[in-house]
Amino acid sequence: MRVRFAPSPTGQLHVGNARTALFNWLLARGHDGTFILRIEDTDAERSKKEFEESILEDLRWLGLEWDEGPDLGGAGGPYRQSDRLHLYTSYANELLAGGHAYYCFCSPQKLESDRRADLAAGRPPKYHGTCRSIGPDEARRRMEAGERAVVRFRVPEHVDVSFQDVVRGDVTFNTDVIGDPVLVRSDGRPAYNFAVVVDDALMEVTHVIRGEDHISNTPRQVLFYRALGFTPPTFAHLSLVLGADHTPLSKRHGATSVAEFRERGYLPEALMNYLALIGWSPRASGGDAADEAELMPLDELARRFALEDVGHSAGIFDPEKLAWMNRHYMKMAAPGRIVAESARYFQARGFLTRKTEAGTAYLESVLPMAVGSVDRLEEVSDRLAFLFAFDVQEALRRPAVAEVLQEAGAREVIAALAAAIDGPLLDREAFRAMANRVKEKTGQKGKALFHPIRIALTGESGGPELDLAVPAIDRGALLPADAGLVKIMSARERAKAFADAVD
Repeated sequence: MRVRFAPSPTGQLHVGNARTALFNWLLARGHDGTFILRIEDTDAERSKKEFEESILEDLRWLGLEWDEGPDLGGAGGPYRQSDRLHLYTSYANELLAGGHAYYCFCSPQKLESDRRADLAAGRPPKYHGTCRSIGPDEARRRMEAGERAVVRFRVPEHVDVSFQDVVRGDVTFNTDVIGDPVLVRSDGRPAYNFAVVVDDALMEVTHVIRGEDHISNTPRQVLFYRALGFTPPTFAHLSLVLGADHTPLSKRHGATSVAEFRERGYLPEALMNYLALIGWSPRASGGDAADEAELMPLDELARRFALEDVGHSAGIFDPEKLAWMNRHYMKMAAPGRIVAESARYFQARGFLTRKTEAGTAYLESVLPMAVGSVDRLEEVSDRLAFLFAFDVQEALRRPAVAEVLQEAGAREVIAALAAAIDGPLLDREAFRAMANRVKEKTGQKGKALFHPIRIALTGESGGPELDLAVPAIDRGALLPADAGLVKIMSARERAKAFADAVD
């Protein structure tokens, strides 16, 4: 089994295309096959090297390593279409010599006029065959005289072209609705449908798995395979990934590229797990019943994946489901990895100035207060911001904090708090003992006790459990100056500053 993913380097890798890459990868890995990466860069105006590099980086980040490709080489190379132009020319000449193709001299104006006439008559637009009867000798004379020509494929008339689609079953098109497609443009560049057939045939691709928007291309490609003497591969056309409004996933739905999801703090295993389940339902091992477990690593997905289980209905991208999966994988990940992955967000907020062993150890120790209650890595620094950014005046401007100050007994609790903190509160027992001293002094308990303590020590009306948060504050306050973290105010300093501000 040999499958391929063939992106065009004209932009960032879209999650819909990432899903196509994933399905190809899963099929190859589950059947001990070969996963080929090919770059389709014949659109010279739009193709850019930085987009190619970005696509390769995204695929590596997702864990979709390839066996053959532009950077690795392989028996089927080269793996960039721009390096294969001689092959397309050779096979186009073969089709010309065999009478399967001809030169077309129709101007863009002529083609547009014919298209408009077809539409006005209620016919699907297709090439009218104007140049079909031009013989090789006449074509050569006209080109030598300076006329520009494209090479068109001679589609046989009144023939049904059928292929078996693993996802959709038997598919048939009649050639009466297929005009003679361009094989090679006048500048020598191959058309998409021709290039992919030559590439897939020479790279011995056995299964072509791609989006359903390519279904209408397939009958043309089947005709090319036959004319060139190649056996067509097995085809599987995947449903498109749609937004909640059942339109193709686009910018108006939020993030659409792999790079955007990475930047927003999603883990690759969560994104892969979620994309795998759009349009595919895994079956339980050893039976036909659908497995209720949805959380599976890549190797387990590969073990279970089968094209026959892919549905043909459109898949809806659900950001909330992805967030749920990401939350799970964040909780399962090693603390060191989460700190490393989220460090850039702490740096962006000015909380982390440089990476040190002491600073990393501290961040790992406070992670349990964030992981499990946030959906993305970028939210970890937000959840823990109270440790690093304590500003009394800013806190007092928050409506929820102001509301707590209006509660009966709140100011008395805040006034008693600084005196009750007689040293660093480094663990739960120390915090609870301090809280009991405030309780004895003020007579307040429950919310009336802990709400004022929270706003005075964190500047916020909500957040992690106080018997975790306050010890974290004081452990941070004791860090050495060279720990690479912004200076953290101690609980006692915070209590005094807050009491002075509300006095």
